[in-house]
Amino acid sequence: MKKTVLACLFAAAALSLSAHAADKIRMGVVVKVGGNPWFNAMEVGIKQEAAKEGIDAWQVGPTGADPALQVRAIEDLIAQKVDIIGVVPNDAKVLEPVLKRAHEAGIKIITHESPDQKYADWDFEMVDAEQHGINHMIALAKCMKETGNYAVYVGSLTVPVHKRWADAAVKYQQEHYPNMHQVGDRFGVAESLDDTIRTTNDLMSKYPDLKGILAIGSQGPIGAGRAVLNRGKTDDICVYGPFSPGQGASLVRSGAIDGGFIWNPMVAGELFVRIAGMIEKGQKITDGMDIEGMGKVKVDETTHTIVGNRTESLDKENLPKLVKMGL
Repeated sequence: MKKTVLACLFAAAALSLSAHAADKIRMGVVVKVGGNPWFNAMEVGIKQEAAKEGIDAWQVGPTGADPALQVRAIEDLIAQKVDIIGVVPNDAKVLEPVLKRAHEAGIKIITHESPDQKYADWDFEMVDAEQHGINHMIALAKCMKETGNYAVYVGSLTVPVHKRWADAAVKYQQEHYPNMHQVGDRFGVAESLDDTIRTTNDLMSKYPDLKGILAIGSQGPIGAGRAVLNRGKTDDICVYGPFSPGQGASLVRSGAIDGGFIWNPMVAGELFVRIAGMIEKGQKITDGMDIEGMGKVKVDETTHTIVGNRTESLDKENLPKLVKMGL
């Protein structure tokens, strides 16, 4: 009799644990490319916040910055019947059909660096896109003494937020620094270290008087800085853009990278999970509310966009603090 009772108790406990596990929200976050320091830091944030929130969340990093690889990763998450999909898109338009399928399957969608993303429940931005571009241009122009030729790199020509940053920066230059001139077209190389180095070498050969590079994309400033350093041009060419502090610290110390502004990618990873938790709890996201990691936010319910205002300067003084944080 006792054995029967114990068996029933164990069975009930096992069923309870199973039900609890089944109730756990499952979330996959597809980033632009796996293995680089920026998205490695984001993955740490996802895991840390998932443990706090009690959400089963993980990061998927494609082997290359290819929208087709992101499509396949999202298709796999749909097949797994996850509750929420997070994405940092390489191409917002290319992802629309697969995000539509996810949406129709009842999966919630959160994007980052993709304002106005179709089929997203929410997109979150750590800083206003236009202001972020302008801040970089002001710093670049100061370094260039407001005169000379400069080039613009983006992670991809199809990344919406990179386009906004670059558009705002170039427009500000045209309105405020008439003696500066952009050379060539915009170069979509800045998520690839090798492509950025190659492009920078080509531009230095083609434009011997090149004075500046605005490199938007996680590997852009690193590749540009290495190329400039190898050519002995650290005193002649200013390099600005967002990058992972630990990866770029030595280049900043050598003067090959002059600075830039970033948000903390680890915090961005936390926010994917934090916002997912808010959605699942039915918590309303409203203009002016305070979200941990973003501060007081601007919320556009029409475009489903949440905008914060949290950036860090990547200068020689502030960089050691960021590196110590593990970024």
